[in-house]
Parts: sequence; C-alpha cells; structure tokens
Amino acid sequence: MAKGNLKTEKRELKEDKDGSIPAVLYGQGVKNEHLWVDVKEFTKAYAIAGGSTLVNISVGEDERAVLIYDVQIHPVTSDFVHIDFFQVDMKKEIETDIDLIFVGIAPAVKELGGTFVKSISKLPIRCLPSDLVKNIEVNISSIETFDDCIYVKDLNIPKGLEVTLEDNVVIALTTAPRTAEEMEALDEEIDADISQVEGMEDETGEGEESGDGDDKSVKDGDDKKVEGEESGKE
Repeated sequence: MAKGNLKTEKRELKEDKDGSIPAVLYGQGVKNEHLWVDVKEFTKAYAIAGGSTLVNISVGEDERAVLIYDVQIHPVTSDFVHIDFFQVDMKKEIETDIDLIFVGIAPAVKELGGTFVKSISKLPIRCLPSDLVKNIEVNISSIETFDDCIYVKDLNIPKGLEVTLEDNVVIALTTAPRTAEEMEALDEEIDADISQVEGMEDETGEGEESGDGDDKSVKDGDDKKVEGEESGKE
C-alpha cells in the first residue's frame, strides 16, 4: 500500500520557489501536471519509500497513488533538483526495478581474502502496484568459495512479484585475490605500456626536429641555386 501523504502545490513553468523542489506528475491516461514539493517533506518520504514504493500525494483536493519514478540530484551539492511522479492504475501491472540490499558476510571474503562482486544492484520485476516493496535482501553468507554464486533463482522473492530476468542470471560472487605472479605480470604489462607511450612521444619529437632540418636543407639549396643563377648572369 501507499506510504504517507505528501502535499504538493501547482506551479508555473520557469517559476522559482525557495525550499521547494520542482516536480512533474504523469501517467497513462493522466494529464501532465507541474508541481512544487517541500524539500523537507520529500526527503522524509523518499527515505521511507525509495523509488519502488507507492506514495500518496495530494494535488489540490485530489489524492493520488504514485511512484517516485525518477529523482535528479545536483552533482556538486547533492540537492534534489527535480522529481518525476508516475501515477499508477492500481488494477494494472507495472514494470519497475527493486533495489537489492546485500546483507551478511561471505566466508570467501572473510576467510579466503576474496573480493565481493555484485553483478546487479536492482532487480527488474513486474507486479500490481499494491504488491510493491522497497527492496529485497540478498544474504551473501552462502558464498563460501570462489566457485559459489548467488543466482536469481536463489532470491527470496515476495509474493506477487514476477522477476523478468532468467533464473540463471548471476547476482553476486567473489573473485580470488591476485597471486604474486599475477601482480608481477600486471606490473610488467603496465611498465611495457608506459615504455611504449614514451617511445611514441620520442619518435614524434624526433620527427618534428627532422622536419625542421629538411626545411632548412631545402632553403639552403634554394639559396645556393639562386647564387648560382646570379653567377651565371655575371
């Protein structure tokens, strides 16, 4: 079910309002509406709902069940810049992504020194809006060796959710630490790449100097030719 009740105000395009975030509301069969949302109220609602839980918003006298479909965040200040609300039809299935939350400790990391790798962080699903959940937990304690993986089929999927990925898609695994030989080979490869780049730079520099020399030879030759012609005239 939808969480809370987020109040909004109608807004005009190109209008600014301190303490509020510009938003747009849309959906199938719904006319686009431009709104203002209070920063503090939205921050609370977003922390609870995330991007895959229904939220109730009030638009004038109307109350709508919506998804926080997209949120734009300023790359420097991390402030909310814009919000997309998607109004859903509670009787029709929707497709969206559910966040995966990885919990527990993988023995292959703790005991064998491996590196944990998550192949995907969001799970694409199909369901009725009323069956949406904020996230799905993935317990990684079953990854005991470097051969162990967690697949889609291993997830505990809540009732009503249909995953749109194949069962054999890998969700998470661990990779073995590099051996001393592998690290040495990697260092040698990097050194070789650096030497190659430096060699190309040296060749480029020599070529430019050689070019200047050729121009000078041509010029000197032209000068001598001119002198010869003048001598001939005399």
